[in-house]
Amino acid sequence: MMRLFTHERGDGEKLALLIHGGMSDHRTWHAIEDDLVGRGYRVVSCDLRGHGQSPHGAYHPDLLADDLVESLPAGADLAIGHSMGALSLSLAAARLAPARAVYSEPGFMLGRLPAGSGDFMLAMVDSATEESVRAMNPLWSDKDIETEIAGFALFDRDFLKSVGEFPGDYLPTEPVVPSLVQLAEQSLCITPEDAAALAERGFEVRTVPGTGHCVHRDSVEGFMASLDGWV
Repeated sequence: MMRLFTHERGDGEKLALLIHGGMSDHRTWHAIEDDLVGRGYRVVSCDLRGHGQSPHGAYHPDLLADDLVESLPAGADLAIGHSMGALSLSLAAARLAPARAVYSEPGFMLGRLPAGSGDFMLAMVDSATEESVRAMNPLWSDKDIETEIAGFALFDRDFLKSVGEFPGDYLPTEPVVPSLVQLAEQSLCITPEDAAALAERGFEVRTVPGTGHCVHRDSVEGFMASLDGWV
């Protein structure tokens, strides 16, 4: 286990945990953090190993999950993970035991990413400029562009080299806590068949129209609206 860098904001009685996806850090949640604090939450987020201000090390989903258990408080009212953060949260959920879990565009089926995806993402990170990030993400705010580039600067490139070695199928067999799977209109890793399987296994599944993989940055309003009844 590794002790991660954590960030805390708000003094509400309810507790929310936010776990970012690959190549980002806790700052990716700035707009969602604002919303949750306004709803009376105390928000705790972290930087996954190899990201932001957390240490580097070996990279595997099980290790990322162990780090969450080591670094985040158990028993939160709400836990939200995005992409790799959602996968890590799912593997830690039984131990963290939040009252509710939200898996946004979860990386449950990373093995389906096309061959060469790691090399493509590495080149994207290394060549990133404000203009290139904005061109790829026209719906993002200026703050989103800023935090993405800042996250790239601290990101350990060896993480991407390990992703291709991760086991491919982490589709959960059941929700260990009440769980929502939030999908983009064009999901990166979850097919309609996967979504149907998750629904059959007891997950609630909702899709946010007009969004890509980073739902929380493509549409803050859509992201929060899809959490109706969960926050």
